Amino acid sequence: MPNPTHIQGVSIAALADEFGTPLYIYDGEKITQQIKTLQEAFGGVPLKIKYATKALSNINILKLIRKAGAGVDAVSIEEVRLGLMAGHQTDEIMYTPSGVGFEEIREAVNLGIMINLDSLPLMEEFGEVYGGSIPACIRINPHIMAGGNLKISTGHKESKFGISIEQLPQILHTVAKYKLNIVGLHIHTGSDILDAEVFLKGGNVLFEAAIQFPELKFLDFGGGFKVAYKPNDIATDIVEVGSKVSVAFQDFCKRYGKQLELWLEPGKFLVSEAGYLLVKANVVKESPSVTFVGVNSGLNHLIRPMMYDAYHGVYNLSNPDGKKAKYNVVGYICETDTIASHRELTEVRAGDLLVIKNAGAYGYSMSSNYNSRMRPAEVLVLDGKAFQIRKRENFEDLIRNQEIIDF
Repeated sequence: MPNPTHIQGVSIAALADEFGTPLYIYDGEKITQQIKTLQEAFGGVPLKIKYATKALSNINILKLIRKAGAGVDAVSIEEVRLGLMAGHQTDEIMYTPSGVGFEEIREAVNLGIMINLDSLPLMEEFGEVYGGSIPACIRINPHIMAGGNLKISTGHKESKFGISIEQLPQILHTVAKYKLNIVGLHIHTGSDILDAEVFLKGGNVLFEAAIQFPELKFLDFGGGFKVAYKPNDIATDIVEVGSKVSVAFQDFCKRYGKQLELWLEPGKFLVSEAGYLLVKANVVKESPSVTFVGVNSGLNHLIRPMMYDAYHGVYNLSNPDGKKAKYNVVGYICETDTIASHRELTEVRAGDLLVIKNAGAYGYSMSSNYNSRMRPAEVLVLDGKAFQIRKRENFEDLIRNQEIIDF
C-alpha cells in the first residue's frame, strides 16, 4: 500500500498548513471507485447498495454516496435524518434499529422509511400499531460466526442482533397474526469477512427462510467486506464474492418464482481506505526499552486501535527518506492510548507530520470529547479540490450545552 504525499494532486502537507492538525482527510474519488467496484462485481443481479452510515456520517459523504448511485442504511433516527438532509429519498433509506424505543419506529414510519424489524417484541408492537399497512423487513440472525473481531461479529448465536433463525416458527406466527407486509429479509454476519463461502452460507439461510414469505421484493446480505490494513494484507475478493453470490441468488430467484433485488450494506469497504488522519508529532520520548512518538491526537479521535486492536498504517510525511527506526506512536490522552506499537518509521522529529491510514471508517464517527479535547476538522478532496466539510471544534463548542448554575 503506497504512502501518498498527494490526494488527487492536492498536497497533504498543504492541507495541514491550510486546515491545521489533527485533520481527517477523505478521498472522494476512492469512495466512488469502491461503489463502482461493487456495482460491477454484482452486475448480474438487480443490485441496491445501502451504505452503512455509522461508518462515516458526514452529510457531504452521504451526498457523494447518493451521487454515485447508492442509498443508506441507518441504525438511528438521527442517521435517518442525516440521510434525508443529504438528499436521499425515503425509499433509498433502510432503518435497522437495535433495541430502540418505539417512538423512533413511529418517527421513521411517519417519515416514510422502511423498518428492519430486529426482535419478536418489536414485530408484535409493530403489528399491533400498523398491522399490514406498512411494508417492513425482518432481520434474521443466521447463527454464523464470522468477522475479524468478536466485537464486530454480529451473526453468531449469542449476538444481540436480529431474530434467531431457530425462531422462524415464531416469526411466521407473528407475521400471520398481524398480517404483516414483509417485503424483505436481512442478515449481517459481521465485519472483515474474506471468504465467499461465508456469504453463500448466509445466503442459504436467507433462501430457506425466504420460501416462507411469498411477497418478498428483496434479500439483504448485509456487508462485512474486508479491506487491506497491513502490508500484503488480504482483502475480500469482491469479484469472486459477486460472481458466486450472484449465481446462487439467481438460482434461488428461479426457485422462488420471481426476480428479487439483492441488497448490500457496505460501510468500511466504501470509506476506510479513502480516509487519512493527519497528526503532528509533539514529542519524541526515549526510554530504555522503547521510543515513543507523542502526537496531537489519540483515542478520542481514532479509538479503533484501542477498542479492536486494529492495525492502522502510519508513515512520516515530513521525512520520507530518513533512517528507519522503531517507535510506539501514542496519543495525548490520559489513558493507555497507543495508535501503533513497535512500528518501523523513518526518523521522527518533533513537528513532523504523520499520516494514519485507513481512517475513513469508524474514525470521526466514533470520536469523542474525552479529556475535554476537541474533535478535528474534516476535509473532502473532490475533483482535485479540497473542501472543509466540518469545522474544527473549539472550547465554546465543548461547553455549549452545559448549564452553569449558581450555588
